[in-house]
Amino acid sequence: MAVARVTTITASSTKGFQDAFQEGINRATRTLRNVTGSEIVSQKAKVENGDVSEYRVTMRVTFILE
Repeated sequence: MAVARVTTITASSTKGFQDAFQEGINRATRTLRNVTGSEIVSQKAKVENGDVSEYRVTMRVTFILE
């Protein structure tokens, strides 16, 4: 029987939402073992002077406890 845990993280990028998501997954897998999935909860953008300066993704990451 497996027991999973879900944690919420936020990642950002100046390139785009996809890059922010990938950065978040990369960071999560460096710290958490047995990552099995992710769900994007929200996407937000920081706007400065009428232009998007930063993309932010909040996600739930699921991993199996040992």
